[in-house]
Amino acid sequence: MKAMILAAGKGTRVRPITYTMPKPLMPILQKPVMEFLVELLRQHGFNQIMVNVSHLAEEIENYFRDGQHFGVEIAYSFEGRIEDGQLVGEAIGSAGGMRRIQDFSPFFDDTFVVLCGDALIDLDLTAALKWHREKGAIATVVMKTVDPSEVSSYGVVVTDEEGRIKAFQEKPSVEEALSNNINTGIYIFEPEVLDYIPSKEVFDIGSDLFPKLVEIGAPFYAIPMDFQWVDIGRVPDYWQAIRSVLSGEVKNVSIPGREVAPGVFTGLNVSVNWDKVDIQGPVYIGGMTKIEDGARIIGPSMIGPNCWICGGATVDNSVIFEYSRLGPNVRLVDKLVYGRYCVDKTGAAIDVRAAALDWLIKDARQGADWSSIDQDLDLVSP
Repeated sequence: MKAMILAAGKGTRVRPITYTMPKPLMPILQKPVMEFLVELLRQHGFNQIMVNVSHLAEEIENYFRDGQHFGVEIAYSFEGRIEDGQLVGEAIGSAGGMRRIQDFSPFFDDTFVVLCGDALIDLDLTAALKWHREKGAIATVVMKTVDPSEVSSYGVVVTDEEGRIKAFQEKPSVEEALSNNINTGIYIFEPEVLDYIPSKEVFDIGSDLFPKLVEIGAPFYAIPMDFQWVDIGRVPDYWQAIRSVLSGEVKNVSIPGREVAPGVFTGLNVSVNWDKVDIQGPVYIGGMTKIEDGARIIGPSMIGPNCWICGGATVDNSVIFEYSRLGPNVRLVDKLVYGRYCVDKTGAAIDVRAAALDWLIKDARQGADWSSIDQDLDLVSP
């Protein structure tokens, strides 16, 4: 069976991470979020996967290649151009991306699934597909029911008693919301839906295609399903996804490495004297990371591979990407460290190099003399 993963977005709400890393490759404990989607599709028999790419397209293509390593077939549809010898992404909308693939060669010739490439999900796709076919739908939206107080953060789907879609509300207020069922970005389509998407135009599934299907009275349905769905739309969402995995709340994602103490997991060859550090789980420490004596790590926290946490430093409820070096006595609380950026859990970022703080947090591959630094330095969220 065939599927499509939407991976062409710039990920603007997850900057600065997406300056150099496409959103589908953002790691959940060292494994890209899109890899979990590929595994889910394969488990339910979807073994031919098309991916539209644009922003940092080569990163996604170089990781997944033809899909052979993941037990599926993958091909890519690049949206953009070459300018001054450089690839420039130019996304044409989620529906426009579908149409571009079909115009190239009729790939979608039977019922197919479309997933957004930036969410962790644990969904029975087989059951959703069966319901879609029983309804005789041209399109089906998989919904999730949320607490009414949360509707203003999502796109709300309004249906009749039989599940036929009547309307959509984009992030309505709690008082205005006509439903507490939300759009998860998981869709099941029949090839005929492509007839309603114009060629060579920017066209979106949610804002362009779906209103048209409602307007013409197409057999357009939505099904609420009980499943885990962790949307990584913004930095706080990414933060919460990692916390949820470390806390064991996402059942289809296991913590990698080996458990060396209750709730403390490590990759290969971590350098640490366990008797001289204070580590309170849940914590993951990547391979070839050095934790000096006197360091303190409080979970839920993730420290990527090849990092260096100096003596006296504290990592508390924080996420540190690979090759990060945290100086002596620095307190990192409620922070995400990615390269030269330190981000708080609201998404506010500090460029440590521009702020002349790169002696505080720097690349672990650079030599450093920390001997002259002995003051306590706090990077604590208010």
